[in-house]
Amino acid sequence: MKNLGFLLLLLIVMNSCKDQTVPSLSAGTWRGTMEVQDGQLLPFNFSIGNGSEGYIMEIYNADEVLSIDEIIINNDSIIIKMPVFEGYISGRFTNSIIEGNFIKESLDRVVPFTANFNDSTRFVPSKAAAINVQGNWEAVFSKGTEDAYVAKGIFKQDGEKVTGTIRTTTGDYRYLEGVVDGDSLKLSTFDGTHVFLFLARINDGIMNGTFYSGNHFQEPFEAVPNESYELPDATTLTYLNEGYERVNFSFPDINGNLITLDDHQFQDKVVIIQIMGTWCPNCLDESKFLVEYLKENSQDDLEVIALAFEYAKTEEAAFKGINRLKNRLGISYPILLAQYGSSDKKTANEKLPMLNHILSYPTTIFIDKESEVRRIHTGFNGPATGETYIEFKQDFKEFVNSLIAE
Repeated sequence: MKNLGFLLLLLIVMNSCKDQTVPSLSAGTWRGTMEVQDGQLLPFNFSIGNGSEGYIMEIYNADEVLSIDEIIINNDSIIIKMPVFEGYISGRFTNSIIEGNFIKESLDRVVPFTANFNDSTRFVPSKAAAINVQGNWEAVFSKGTEDAYVAKGIFKQDGEKVTGTIRTTTGDYRYLEGVVDGDSLKLSTFDGTHVFLFLARINDGIMNGTFYSGNHFQEPFEAVPNESYELPDATTLTYLNEGYERVNFSFPDINGNLITLDDHQFQDKVVIIQIMGTWCPNCLDESKFLVEYLKENSQDDLEVIALAFEYAKTEEAAFKGINRLKNRLGISYPILLAQYGSSDKKTANEKLPMLNHILSYPTTIFIDKESEVRRIHTGFNGPATGETYIEFKQDFKEFVNSLIAE
């Protein structure tokens, strides 16, 4: 009887273990949230699907679709590695919930993350839209401080839903999506590296709000409608310091070779220098544009070279990020490592002292066949800026063609 009782107990345990099945990641629509500051949650939408080699995740911000194909599952643990960028989501999941953190190791940043299955909402307005934010807004961030800077809001509104972006002199704040909730505007984006939340109220035509970047930074902003408002010309903000006539540098490529503009491959050619970082979404937009441009406008008299300023803590990690970017985007031009351990602009400026400052990543320098600097373009306004991006592409092509024709 004792043996029979033991066998029955063993069967019960075995059947109990079988019932404790490993969860599967549910395919379909999910709503993710990131915890920023002041108890606020940044919402974004994504979907999970099944690809030929595993799960595929797509993150949606207005017209942007970010595809992620590096999802690692181990029992109920999950790691979602962002494409190109260093950050990743690490956590645990059930069929309906993912809980964990969005992590950037090089910056020691951890943002709490939660996602719920079968939820297609972003913001949930509590009131009907009482305002219309459609159009252009003249804005200033951190007004009255030494860190103040101007910006331009560009919004489209359809009922309660709002899409658009905010342009600055250093680039745009990505594809923003949200709602008007009564007299309040709520916009968010998660683009694989930036965790941006904008919350504002509009009273008597004046917008006052707070910009949250992850859970490490926030600043106030205010704006007024102004259809004719334009930002300063991006080609006037960065220039050569007095006493300098040319750009000079010597930085290693991914094979450890020191590259300079005196090298034979750059002689008697138009050269475009891209000051960038693999961590920077605006730089990613510009890199995609340059790859596309070079495919469509192959020129023997044109060379592109990128100088990467990386916050990766080691040289090895920095080059790993550079190689990842090159492979993911199919970049054929060299990317040199100008700096690692910090992307600080003042420190970066020490590497390129001929410039008055490095105000933005990216910054693009156009050099003619005589090795003279003909234009320096600060920042990059990408596809999220709509007409501004279209105009930029046309101007870029015309200007480069004029240099090549000389």
